Amino acid sequence: MQSTLDLSELDLRIGRLFMAGMPGPELDTDTEALIRDHCLGGVILFARNIEDPIQLASLCHNLQETAMKQHGIPLFLAVDQEGGRVARLKAPFTLFPGNSAIGNDPRPVERATEFGIITAREMTLVGLNMNMAPVVDVRWGEPERHLDGRIFSDDPEKVALLGQSVVKSLQENGVMAVAKHFPGLGRATLDPHHHLPTIEANIGEIEEINLPPFRAVIEQGVSAVMTSHAIYPAFDPGYPGTLSKKIVTGLLREKLGFEGLIITDDLEMGAIKKGWGVAKGAVAAFEAGSDLLLICEGQEEVLAGMKALRDRLLRGDVPLERLHQSVRRIMEAKARFLEEGVEIPIAKVKEYFNKEA
Repeated sequence: MQSTLDLSELDLRIGRLFMAGMPGPELDTDTEALIRDHCLGGVILFARNIEDPIQLASLCHNLQETAMKQHGIPLFLAVDQEGGRVARLKAPFTLFPGNSAIGNDPRPVERATEFGIITAREMTLVGLNMNMAPVVDVRWGEPERHLDGRIFSDDPEKVALLGQSVVKSLQENGVMAVAKHFPGLGRATLDPHHHLPTIEANIGEIEEINLPPFRAVIEQGVSAVMTSHAIYPAFDPGYPGTLSKKIVTGLLREKLGFEGLIITDDLEMGAIKKGWGVAKGAVAAFEAGSDLLLICEGQEEVLAGMKALRDRLLRGDVPLERLHQSVRRIMEAKARFLEEGVEIPIAKVKEYFNKEA
């Protein structure tokens, strides 16, 4: 070892880097074991985990209670709640039409702010603390179908302004915002859920079109930025954004000066899984500079990723200081946003959603 960290402490630090999915609507033994034995960093929830506000509040409570009892460190509890067709929280949660509708509205800033305030209010009420939104990709030509309705505009300044409005209104109301997909997917012609896209644009075009919204949300204090699973030959012909040190560390950290959390997009997507495999992808993303490694479904892949990273650290292939940097960022973000503990007022949840219904 390159430091005095014992092996069990090393495992618990590695565990904090991972955000995992879980199989169903209740806390299961495998998820509980990930939290207990590995000090898991966070859980991302999908439709398979969500039945109604009371069940969701109870699940969030049980997840946080387990984390606090075992390690005294709360979990990031995240959903994709962009509005429109990417919304894990269905009625009686408030439904919004999505970014394209906001961008086309006569009063887009008001709509973006309203989305952020109400979404944050309802998320915090049930115990969620991180929204994988806003999408701040700029539409550039005809975007790939998976981005339909999810992009504010083809005007970088407008995307920047609306992205800032969503970030500000989410975070002022207690929910971490995650701006995505760095450094911009608006020109993708393939869906990274299945394939690895290549974004054919020169550095000047990316600077002028893709980066202004990311600069704006960083200026706004966005808590996290999510990386894109696409190749940008102008920066790095060999690796997609998520796995590229030139993009994650060189461009986002050093050039744009971002000091918050860097989160990967789901490492089980075809764009990463087909070429690198999930566990190797997780290690490569960490080495490129990401802090939180997102694996949305297979918990065996989470365990394989933890083991692969542990092996690299023990061999000295990755310096321990790199692990400490990410853990520090994660703990700072948790201290800033997750200070409320685990109490989720079920009576208030009932009252709010009955009234809304």
